[in-house]
Amino acid sequence: MVNHKNLIEGLVNKSSTHIQLSNSELVEASLRRGEATLTNTGALRAQTGEYTGRSPKDRFIVEDSVSKDKVDWGEVNQPISEEVFNNLFEKVTTYLNDKEELFVFNGYAGADPHTQLKLQVVNEFSWHNMFAKTMFIRPETKEEALAIDPEFTIVSAPTFKADPEVDGTKSEVFVLVSLEKKIILIGGTEYGGEMKKSIFSIMNFLLPEQGVLSMHCSANVGENKDVALFFGLSGTGKTTLSADPERDLIGDDEHGWNEDGVFNIEGGCYAKTINLSKEKEPEIFQAIKFGSVLENVVINEDGNPDYDDDSLTENTRAAYPIDHIDNARIPSVAGHPKTIIFLTADAFGVLPPIAKLNKDQAMYHFLSGFTSKLAGTERGVTSPQPVFSTCFGSPFLPLHATVYANMLGDLIDQHGVNVYLVNTGWTGGEYGVGKRMDLKHTRSMVRRAISGELELGEFVKDEVFGLSIPTAVTGVPEEILAPANTWESKEAYNEKAQSLKDKFVENFKKFGEESAEIAEKGGF
Repeated sequence: MVNHKNLIEGLVNKSSTHIQLSNSELVEASLRRGEATLTNTGALRAQTGEYTGRSPKDRFIVEDSVSKDKVDWGEVNQPISEEVFNNLFEKVTTYLNDKEELFVFNGYAGADPHTQLKLQVVNEFSWHNMFAKTMFIRPETKEEALAIDPEFTIVSAPTFKADPEVDGTKSEVFVLVSLEKKIILIGGTEYGGEMKKSIFSIMNFLLPEQGVLSMHCSANVGENKDVALFFGLSGTGKTTLSADPERDLIGDDEHGWNEDGVFNIEGGCYAKTINLSKEKEPEIFQAIKFGSVLENVVINEDGNPDYDDDSLTENTRAAYPIDHIDNARIPSVAGHPKTIIFLTADAFGVLPPIAKLNKDQAMYHFLSGFTSKLAGTERGVTSPQPVFSTCFGSPFLPLHATVYANMLGDLIDQHGVNVYLVNTGWTGGEYGVGKRMDLKHTRSMVRRAISGELELGEFVKDEVFGLSIPTAVTGVPEEILAPANTWESKEAYNEKAQSLKDKFVENFKKFGEESAEIAEKGGF
């Protein structure tokens, strides 16, 4: 019988295992081992090889006594047997035990001390350990870190390749989550984001059971304590729009919402850097310095990052500690939200750049989670693909979607939250014909929504989707507010809009009778 705890302790307690190294030590180890290079900005830069995004088809949850009756099994939460997990776990730990060096980080997930998860990350790569140190919440001292008794452990062996025929996986890549053993086993991929998202999935399982809503969103807060949440899939603008110099950043991707307000689950940010510029996104640009990790960013001959070069992938990334943002809120906690923004990158080009939602519409669009997967965020995605991702984060939700939706609906009612749908995708036509929304216009719309200015203005009802569109927004050309006006052909717009509307209706059928009332009240 496999003794999982003993095998992990064997790896951690090896004389050649490095525990809780400083950034300088991790950078030095990464350079010495040939894993990464140091850029002129001070950031450590690594390449992830073949896999430059997550591999969702290779992610499994072990079907055991804890998960069997609670997990919403299906294409997202794929079951795998305890036997398969145990066999791979033994193979991986044996493989890692033969390595000359291993790297361990102890830390936390969740800035709320009452629901904070103690975690441990065991890495084959030093730069992966620095990534984990960057993205999770760091103990204040090494002594505190060494005293942590982890509740969940990540074991990452990127150079161990599974044999699907022997090991019971779909490919050489595997991300296996055991809720009973409290272990996440990762192999075959060097993409750092698998570690980050695996812990998020764990929090999405644990927090709702404690009465806390877990959310795939960024968050910031103004000087008047007006908290705003930004829901959306990767590439829709969560990180960019929440990094606002006029507001304190709470976090860029993962949060919880409890009886006291919101809190960040992470200790760092994970920003897409393709076409990053100091002019458009100064906060993120300046955050990429020593203590940060770049993934798959091309480096010029002079040692500087070339953020416009997508020759390796469009999913180039920067991981940096949240305190690299000058106006970050530390600790990353704040009060209850006043405004919620649903971000969608509409590749059809038919949704308005901003629309106000009532509570029923908010529930409908939250469950629908319409957006477009952008190039590179997942293996095989090379151009925007329209997709419905429940709760704007279905790949990371172990429980049934209605658990999260009902909690959000109750919180919207309880705290009188204003909800807006913001399209950061295309206007004037679908992808390939129209153009991407101008970031400065989106920023202006979001700021006016958060300030309450839009609430004082007039709205018109969209004929196709029934959305309330403002007739004017300061700093935004009026002609782009109604999407039909941006198309050369009104007939072509109506045809494409009706096509998307039909997709919404068809997608919502998967929720069954238990969500029929939401569809009737908030749908089309």
